[in-house]
Amino acid sequence: MTFRIRLFAGLADVLGRPFVDLSIDEKTTGGSDTVQVRQLLEEMIRQYPEAGSLLTHCFLAKNHIYAAPEETVAVTDELALIPPVSGGSGRDGGANTEQRAAEDSSPYALTRSPIDADQVAARTAHPDCGATLLFIGTTREHTDGQRTVLLEYEAYEPMALNTMRTIGEEIAGRWPGACCAMTHRLGPVAIGESSLVIAVSTPHRAACYEASRYAIERVKQILPVWKKEIHEDGSQWKGYASGEWNPLDPLL
Repeated sequence: MTFRIRLFAGLADVLGRPFVDLSIDEKTTGGSDTVQVRQLLEEMIRQYPEAGSLLTHCFLAKNHIYAAPEETVAVTDELALIPPVSGGSGRDGGANTEQRAAEDSSPYALTRSPIDADQVAARTAHPDCGATLLFIGTTREHTDGQRTVLLEYEAYEPMALNTMRTIGEEIAGRWPGACCAMTHRLGPVAIGESSLVIAVSTPHRAACYEASRYAIERVKQILPVWKKEIHEDGSQWKGYASGEWNPLDPLL
């Protein structure tokens, strides 16, 4: 069996391609037409040892959803290896992404244009909501004494949009009456420009503070978006920075 697996960010750079065709011997699957995620990842590490240190921290996405190690996948599934996310140059879909978001009037969008924060906030307007908070993430110039010249963001775009919707559903379930909207920038983002805008509105202010904090932390945990920091003397992909990364863990 041969599985086509999409690659992103640092993993795509290491292997020098946007996807791999991974062949697995029938002896490994016991004659089955499916394989466990755990087996597929182990085979990936065996066949591509040069990326082993990064692969050990990757999770597999099956049809735009993170898959557990014991879950099975088939060659007909859309598969992607997800390196540790950063909450944020898109090889995937280009300008069509913004068009899709406009056509379906979704509160969730990816764009390669500057983000209008007021438009994002307007998507959460509701007569029953008396509190609205806006989170705006921008490119900072200095981090740990190192000067950043530019940030570049890449996303697994269909999964990113699906994940945004999931976060919105989680928020609505935890805080009844809450509305959420978010837009993430892709491609180059200059110093001082916005890369992420999240708006949350709720009936009362206490819930709004909680839901807004939940939204940004959840984005940083599970949104398949990657950030490349470009410095004066080189560049580096930045991944999850809050301990061991596991997008399958709930955010308490």
